Amino acid sequence: MRFILGSGSPRRKELLAQLGIVPDAILPPDIDEDPRKAELPRPYCARLAREKAAAVQAGHEDIVLCADTTVALGRRILGKPRDAGEAAAFLTALGGRRHEVITAVAVRRGDRIWTRESVSAVKMKRLSDAELNGYLQGGEWQGKAGGYAIQGAAGAFIPWISGSFTGIVGLPLAETAALLTAAGYPVWRRA
Repeated sequence: MRFILGSGSPRRKELLAQLGIVPDAILPPDIDEDPRKAELPRPYCARLAREKAAAVQAGHEDIVLCADTTVALGRRILGKPRDAGEAAAFLTALGGRRHEVITAVAVRRGDRIWTRESVSAVKMKRLSDAELNGYLQGGEWQGKAGGYAIQGAAGAFIPWISGSFTGIVGLPLAETAALLTAAGYPVWRRA
């Protein structure tokens, strides 16, 4: 049995390391991540995690772990910004409001897929021009859903959360450990 992480995210690899799990292989799948017409954030996120898990090439006994993180402002999906202008628009829209961070996790072994979603509420303060411009110049927004990373400098913009901190970062550890255990991966019994 090999453990395959179907994600190129260094954050997910670091979070797994907190559980003492080191992937045997890292194979990020290449799938279309565009939302479907009128698709809501939570079903969108769950669909992507399942599609990623199904797309990873693996042996029948291998365990494949994939995840997707989405920032939702009401019914609106805020994915990874294309450029600094879109990141600025996302951060401005999030300022002073609560939003949801959804991380869906999918674990596949053979033909079976187990899934869970973690939904956390996050409040971001309104950013001053200096805060917004300084954050954008740092480049941390790149490749991050909603244009921010709570575990980085943007943590200074988040006065309140309700839910899973690791889920907001990109891999909810409680849900992930439960899914891996259900799939027969020995999370707590490694030598």
